[in-house]
Amino acid sequence: MTEFDLIVIGGGPGGYVAAIRAAQLGMNVACVEMRGSLGGTCLNVGCIPSKALLESSHHFEEAKNHFADHGIKVKPELDLKTMLDRKNKVVIDLTKGIEGLFKKNKVTYVVGKGIITAPGEVTVGKDVLKTKNILIATGSDVAPLPGVAVDEKKIVSSTGALDLEKVPGHLVVVGGGVIGLELGSVWRRLGAKVTVVEFLDRIGGPMDAELAKQFQRILEKQGIEFKLGMKVTSADAKGKGVTLSIEPVKGGDKQTLEADIVLVSIGRRPYTEGLGLDKVGVKLDERGRIVTDNHFATNVKGIYAIGDVIAGPMLAHKAEDEGVAVAEIIAGQKGHVYYDGIPGVIYTWPEVATVGKSEEEAKAAGIEYKVGKFPFMANSRGRAVGETDGFVKIVADAKTDRILGVHIIGPDAGTLIAEAALAMEYGASSEDLARTCHAHPTLSEAVKEAALAVLGRAIHI
Repeated sequence: MTEFDLIVIGGGPGGYVAAIRAAQLGMNVACVEMRGSLGGTCLNVGCIPSKALLESSHHFEEAKNHFADHGIKVKPELDLKTMLDRKNKVVIDLTKGIEGLFKKNKVTYVVGKGIITAPGEVTVGKDVLKTKNILIATGSDVAPLPGVAVDEKKIVSSTGALDLEKVPGHLVVVGGGVIGLELGSVWRRLGAKVTVVEFLDRIGGPMDAELAKQFQRILEKQGIEFKLGMKVTSADAKGKGVTLSIEPVKGGDKQTLEADIVLVSIGRRPYTEGLGLDKVGVKLDERGRIVTDNHFATNVKGIYAIGDVIAGPMLAHKAEDEGVAVAEIIAGQKGHVYYDGIPGVIYTWPEVATVGKSEEEAKAAGIEYKVGKFPFMANSRGRAVGETDGFVKIVADAKTDRILGVHIIGPDAGTLIAEAALAMEYGASSEDLARTCHAHPTLSEAVKEAALAVLGRAIHI
């Protein structure tokens, strides 16, 4: 029987990247994936299909409402089946691409559920695989909402929301986080009335408060209705639609909402059940996440964990970076992840992107800071392409001028944030960013101007 140097349980962004990097470093690697399709939640039913629908629905809305501004007169007709078929093809092509990368790097792909039956031993069905190291990269699953049973027909998770047979008349989204706002935007663009019910008194979770306020204002202008500080207590799906019972978190009168479809998107929880962790003694924390040290090692020698099953933001790119780092650590190298430099993006339009500390976090940490802002309204390229909503905000240390965080709401914010992440990775100051030449006319000039604003010398405002 072949003994592997590393067996990765989970073929998502963290798992497959770790497997490929370990193979590059000369290890004999196997990756076990029970879905039968590589790429994990992100590629199969998450990041990628949702972005495909976001792109398609954005084109539809542009054609419907904004082409005329450019002198283009059209009357678009929605072909939902073609739109969904395109989304599915994108997913299939990318999953096949990962299988090709496995073959290229000589990673053994094992289809089935991997269970750790002993240190150095993973059982898949009737097969027992021996290995020197085990990496748990099983990701996360949809968090349930008490009193609301998901049937993926009328009450759907993010998975079901990617494949609705028709545009709902009224879509109620439970949860004002990334997933809910993105999928709510998709169906709103295609013609649905969308109402978001959020437990907190703001959307966007922990994002910079000023950014969240502007974000909500823009989404409301687009037609999304928000019910903040409200909790869902029950859902009745016996009729044609769904009747939701909601009430204020702080107490007050109950309300009901009638919906054709309800999307439950209150977050995700680590997928650790049925892996045999209790049998081998792997420790979990109070939230069911696997406890690891700074080198991604669990308390059991030879067993490591990365991605959504450990602490930190549940982001595909975070898992990827951890996958590379843990493979290098196992190989005896110095793998490392700079967590303050991990960006987060909400792919609505305009997009929202952040990296590093918010103004509130800097204040809570007792850091003396400066802020620089620049609106896209004053950006030449923004004006030229008709995208003037939003701004760039930079938070910098008042004493050292080192960049602490960058927060962007605006066109292509998810791309623009990469410059900020790179700057922070190298410990740049706002002066460094301000003195870097940016091409004109580009959206990225707004980043430079925000850096200049930190120093009190923005040019174009």
